[in-house]
Amino acid sequence: MTEPTFAPRVFSGIKPSGGLTLGNYLGAIKRFVQTQDAGTESIFCVVDLHAITVWQDPAELPGMTREVAAGYLASGIDPERSILFNQSQVAAHAELAWIFNCVARIGWMNRMTQFKDKAGKNAEKASLGLYAYPSLMAADILIYHATHVPVGEDQKQHVELTRDIAAKFNHDYKVDFFPLTEPVIEGPAMRIMNLRDGTKKMSKSGESDMERINMTDDADTIAKKFKKARTDPAPLPETPDELKDRPEAKNLVEIYAALSDSTAERVLAEHAGAGWGQFKPALADLAVDKLAPIADEMKRLMDDPAEIDRILARGAERAREIADPVLARTYEIVGLVR
Repeated sequence: MTEPTFAPRVFSGIKPSGGLTLGNYLGAIKRFVQTQDAGTESIFCVVDLHAITVWQDPAELPGMTREVAAGYLASGIDPERSILFNQSQVAAHAELAWIFNCVARIGWMNRMTQFKDKAGKNAEKASLGLYAYPSLMAADILIYHATHVPVGEDQKQHVELTRDIAAKFNHDYKVDFFPLTEPVIEGPAMRIMNLRDGTKKMSKSGESDMERINMTDDADTIAKKFKKARTDPAPLPETPDELKDRPEAKNLVEIYAALSDSTAERVLAEHAGAGWGQFKPALADLAVDKLAPIADEMKRLMDDPAEIDRILARGAERAREIADPVLARTYEIVGLVR
C-alpha cells in the first residue's frame, strides 16, 4: 500500500478545566482563527480526555467543555471551514494512544517537565493518565497526520515527543506513515502573565479573579482589572530591552501589542514616556473593544447548549472521516487482525 503524502494540516486543542482566560485567547484561539482565515486545513479540539487526568466534577465537565467550544466559536472559528469537536467523541484518539504507549519509552516520559510540575512531591499519587498524557497528545496530532501544531513554549516539549514517537514508529515498522510535526511558535504575547505578579503565568486556577482576564468577563470587569493591574513607578521606556527587569510593565505592553496586532517596539514608539495613568486606560479601552463582543457572543452560545452539542457532534463526524482510515492503516502496519 502506498503511504500518504503530507499536505499542510493544523491540529490544536484546549483543555476544559476551569474557564478560558486572555492567555487562552491571545496564546491560542486568536492564532487558530488566523490560521483558519489563511486557508490552512484546520482541526480544533476540546481535549476533554486530557482534562480527566486530574479529578473533574462530572456535573461540571460538560459545561466547561461547552464553554471552550463557545470560546472557539465566539472568537471566529467557523465550524464549516474548520473541524471543531470534543476529543472523547472520536475513539481513535484513545486507540492510537495505546499503540503509542507501546512505542514511547519510559525514559522519554520521565523527561517531561509538565508532569513533574503538576504532580509535584506527590508524584506517586498522580494518575497514570497524567504521566502518560503526552502519548495521548501525540495521538491527538498524528491521528490526523497533522503537519503543524500552534503551541506555547510550555507545550513545545510535547510536540518534540510527538516527533520522536512518529520517527520511532516509522523506523520500527519500516514505513513513512506519520509526519514529523512542526511546532508553530511565533509573535508577541505567547505567554500572558498574571496581572498581579508579572513573573507568574496567567492561570484560571489563580487565587484572585483580579489576576486574570476571563473570556466571559463583561466590559466593566475587563476595564476594572486592567486599570487595577500591578505596575511599577517608572514611565514606559523607548525599547523592549528596557523592560527586561520590569515584568508587570513588559506583560501589559505585550498584551497591548497582541490585542492591536502590533509589536512591543511599535507600542513603545507610540507610548514612550507615558505614565501608567495614561497607558492603562488606553489598554483597558482596547481590551474592551476586542474582548467584550467575544464575551457577549459566548454568553449567547452557552444559553443554547443543544446548538453547541450539535456543532461538536457534526465536527466529530468529520474528524472520524479522517481519523478512522489512519487508525485502520496503523493497525495493519502493526499486524493487528481487524
